[in-house]
Amino acid sequence: MQGNQQNPAQGNINQPALKKSFKARHLTMIALGGSIGTGLFLASGGAIASAGPGGALLAYTAVGVMVYFLMTSLGELATYLPDSGSFSTYGTRFVSPAFGFAIGWNFWYNWAVTIAAELSAATVIIKYWFPDSPSFLWSLVFLLLMFGLNFLSARGYGESEYWFAIIKIITVIAFLVVGVLMIFGIMGGEAVGFSNFQIGGSSFHGGFFAFVGVFMAAGFSFQGTELIGVAAGESENPRRNVPIAIRQVFWRILIFYILAIFVIGMLIPYTNPDLLRGGIDDIGVSPFTIVFNKAGLAIAASVMNAVILSSVLSAGNSGMYASTRVLYAMAKDGMAPRALGKLNRRGVPVGALLVTTAVGMLAFLASFFGDGAVYNWLLNASGMCGFINWLGIAVCHYRFRRAFIAQGHSLDELPYRARWFPFGPIFALGLCIVAILGQNMGAFSGGNIDWYGIAVSYISLPLFVLIWVGYRWFRKSNIIPLDKCDLSTHPE
Repeated sequence: MQGNQQNPAQGNINQPALKKSFKARHLTMIALGGSIGTGLFLASGGAIASAGPGGALLAYTAVGVMVYFLMTSLGELATYLPDSGSFSTYGTRFVSPAFGFAIGWNFWYNWAVTIAAELSAATVIIKYWFPDSPSFLWSLVFLLLMFGLNFLSARGYGESEYWFAIIKIITVIAFLVVGVLMIFGIMGGEAVGFSNFQIGGSSFHGGFFAFVGVFMAAGFSFQGTELIGVAAGESENPRRNVPIAIRQVFWRILIFYILAIFVIGMLIPYTNPDLLRGGIDDIGVSPFTIVFNKAGLAIAASVMNAVILSSVLSAGNSGMYASTRVLYAMAKDGMAPRALGKLNRRGVPVGALLVTTAVGMLAFLASFFGDGAVYNWLLNASGMCGFINWLGIAVCHYRFRRAFIAQGHSLDELPYRARWFPFGPIFALGLCIVAILGQNMGAFSGGNIDWYGIAVSYISLPLFVLIWVGYRWFRKSNIIPLDKCDLSTHPE
């Protein structure tokens, strides 16, 4: 058995190190903040319109169960080996260096492009108040804000994300309270009961393909919970704080999402065409705004605009932090330029932060050229990356647990143990594969196959495989036998 050793990725003890900045409250809010956003505030309406309230509830519940298993898998890994490299580190140790390389770059790309997407969204949202202002000016202001919060320290990111998440949680709680009062007729007129839930005699609508489409949307909505795996590397006490955060996050997210969709389905007929119009350029028909307006809250649109703006800034802020830390960790492991593996005195990987910021800005600038064709390709290519990251968690946890037993360890040694092994990671892996393959099933239906749609939707999958196979070929990287997996931990 291998004892506790210092990971080479941590560098010389005389060099600056990542600061242990995050408390349990930060970890909880980082995971919540990454997953409660536009997927709930805006896309939930389209999900109900497509599959009916019953179909939307079933899809979000299925994804919620999958996320539960993924979070417990990540919790077991992150408490045993808290590392800011997270996905890259676990893939390298428990599968193969090639797999860790591919997962690391996949994760970095996913969140770096997210920065650009959130900059685009923020510039649209701010036009609600300042319709004639220049978009580029606002994008620069928001980018500098994200950069500044991450440049100051990890604590700067953690505190900002804490308050961003608080805003969203208060909004959802207020929505649930108002919605329940409206269902029983205490606010907004007469009680509606289950009349909207059973339009046409069923709460399901659109058939199987509509359900699969909502399943995809639900997956995107929950993405961000995995950020806790990156933040664990800078937690004050990961073996205590990570399990606390994971136990709280799952139930809170599941309650928020399931109850919110139930309330929307009860109060708004799924045949309402406004549900399909909910987008960042039309906050006035967000299902949250519609419900608040029905309750007689005249300022609903303006308030929800501010909340959604905070949500997109939160997502961009999280993307900046997560992609920077993973890029730093890969540089320390020789999987990215070594210069990006240096820290300043405050424990911030400034080089990795600058590169990530530049890539995010360049991706955003691409939206101004060629009618946004380049930017749309970049954004669509990142769409599947989140599911690939989740697939990586399931594979890494399965391999880690088997290696742990194969090398003679007892499960009692684990600071946090994921339940339902091996069913949990296998179930999550299966659903992730379904989500990846079903990314754009509509492109294959009908008389003519939409080859452009297929290319845009699935491009990230062959890219991931190409990077994986290419690294394996050039570096002669093979799957690591279970009895050879590196189970050494960082010194406390």
